[in-house]
Amino acid sequence: MILFPAIDLKDGQCVRLKLGEMSQATVFNDDPAAQAAAFEAQGFTYLHVVDLNGAFAGMPVNGAAVDAILKRVRMPVQLGGGIRDLATIENWLAKGISRVILGTVAVRDPALVKEACRMFPGRVAVGIDAKGGKVAVEGWAETSQLSAIDLARRFEDAGVAAIIYTDIERDGVLKGLNLPATVELARATSIPVIASGGLASIDDVKALLTPEYRLLEGAITGRALYDGRIDPKEALALLAAA
Repeated sequence: MILFPAIDLKDGQCVRLKLGEMSQATVFNDDPAAQAAAFEAQGFTYLHVVDLNGAFAGMPVNGAAVDAILKRVRMPVQLGGGIRDLATIENWLAKGISRVILGTVAVRDPALVKEACRMFPGRVAVGIDAKGGKVAVEGWAETSQLSAIDLARRFEDAGVAAIIYTDIERDGVLKGLNLPATVELARATSIPVIASGGLASIDDVKALLTPEYRLLEGAITGRALYDGRIDPKEALALLAAA
């Protein structure tokens, strides 16, 4: 079970959004690379990074901040936001990103995702962001009629390394992970699933370790980590002992 600390990039800064709204951004650090190094020093082993501006623009925007993060840490980094073509995927992987996260393009062009998985085995994840079980795209600005489970099943045999499932209605508001919906998705596919959106306290970490939810690969934590609701040492010790 992996706990992924999250760095969301907006205008070169490390922020957290509320309910996916760019206007509801709280700046937690104006030096994302320093934040990444702090997470590594705390003992985290895998970093989750999102280029928020890129998700809306459809192309990388916070590239300089991502480059700086890659120079500062040794732990693997997964990156999402604005990655919509093979050239961008190849560029990020060549720079040292361990795996890219494809979201909007997974809905718009599933063939591209499958081709990327073929070209870069084990280095392509799919981000499924949902409102009421329906997939949202374009930086969460649009909701499709596609269900999260139907989208996941499109990639069942494609070689996708992981699915990051985010409940948008819980993101950044500390309501707790939507574990029932996440585990339902995990049971519907053989692809490893990571929970995201709403992790609020050490109780969420403990819940991940119960038999019902142990099939998940891990969870992403953001705001709760930044505002001190989760003690990294305690959370990582729990996971190590499991």
